Formats: sequence, C-alpha cells, structure tokens
Amino acid sequence: MSNYKVVEIFSSINGEGPRQGQLALFIRMQGCNLDCSYCDTRWANEEDVKFHWTSTEEILDVVQQMHIRNITLTGGEPLLQENIMELLQALAADPWLRVEIETNGSVPLAPFARMENPPAFNMDYKLPGSGMEDKMVLENFAFLGQKDAVKFVVKDYEDLCRSRDLIREYNLTERCHVLLSPVYGEMELENMVYFMRNNGMNDVAMQLQIHKIVWDSEMRGV
Repeated sequence: MSNYKVVEIFSSINGEGPRQGQLALFIRMQGCNLDCSYCDTRWANEEDVKFHWTSTEEILDVVQQMHIRNITLTGGEPLLQENIMELLQALAADPWLRVEIETNGSVPLAPFARMENPPAFNMDYKLPGSGMEDKMVLENFAFLGQKDAVKFVVKDYEDLCRSRDLIREYNLTERCHVLLSPVYGEMELENMVYFMRNNGMNDVAMQLQIHKIVWDSEMRGV
C-alpha cells in the first residue's frame, strides 16, 4: 500500500463545486506546484507543514467509518502525490462512493480520465489575476465531461473577460459544469452578475464559497 502526505481529514459540506452544500469527507494533501495570488490554503503547501504519511488502507478505513458518500481529494494539488492512482482505483472500487478531485489545471488529466471509473474533476483554470495562467494545461478541457466542472476564480474585470472568452472558445458549457467564483472579499458580486447578464453567459453558475459564509473565512477543517 502506498502512502500520501495528508495534512488533514475532516467532514463538512462542500463549499463549492457541483455538489455544493452536500456533506463531504475531505482528504487534504500537502504540496502544490503553483503559488496563486489569492490562495486560501497556502499553509498546506508549505514544505514544513505538519503532515501524516497516510496509507491507502488507512484512508479507506476512515471512508468506511464516516459513511459519507461524497469524497473530495484536495490540497494543495492532490494529483502530485506519488502513486495517487492507487488511491483513486481503490476508492473507485466502491460504486456507492462519489469521488471528486480538486485540481489546479496544471497537471495533465489524461491518465486519470482514462481510468475505468474515473473521479469527477473540479478543475480550476487560473486566470490572469492568479499570476499562474501560463502554467495551465489547455488540453485538459478535452477530458472534462458531464460530471466534471471547470471553475474560474475571478479577481477583476480582466479575469471576467478572459473566462468568457475561454468558455466560448472551448464550448465549455456543452462539456461540463462551468462555475464563476469571485475572490473572497475582492470582487463586487453585483458586477459579476451584470457581466454575466450583459454577455449572455447562459449555463454558467456564479458560485460563492459557502463554507466562508457559514464559518469564519480563515477557519481550517471546515
């Protein structure tokens, strides 16, 4: 059994994504290859952050004990974990579970999308405001399907325009769920709504991070 750098495991509600508001078991892994300007889990990406080497078997034991159907692998960037495919295949063996991966758009999805029972991908696309757009793997759009989502975290007007253009260029609303998420405390929410209306952004959902509304925005483990 392989081991993974896990910084926390907790149950809560999905704060974002297609299953927003539903119960979920979160497995947060250490480390990320990006450094977004607005990152709200930078602490989990630090090399000296405390983590536990946790085996596939240990994770499966927790999943079984919690009896929560939605399983979210997050980080950091969970797809950077060595042998992560082993964990995904083990979770996929239970047809009752619904496994999602929060991924940052910089890791090729092809190997994981070709699994027999692939997880759902909640893939960020890093817009100019993140400072990380040059790291995006545009080919990933081709591997997104009806159970997947692409999320655009929007910091300003330039980000809104870029998201609109990508959605149109890659026909994203025909492929998967498309979410616009304002950077917490920076984007004027009404301006995002007006932009969506004025640009005919049908089938795109504005999504707030509801865990930051229910709890303090800096609280961990929620």
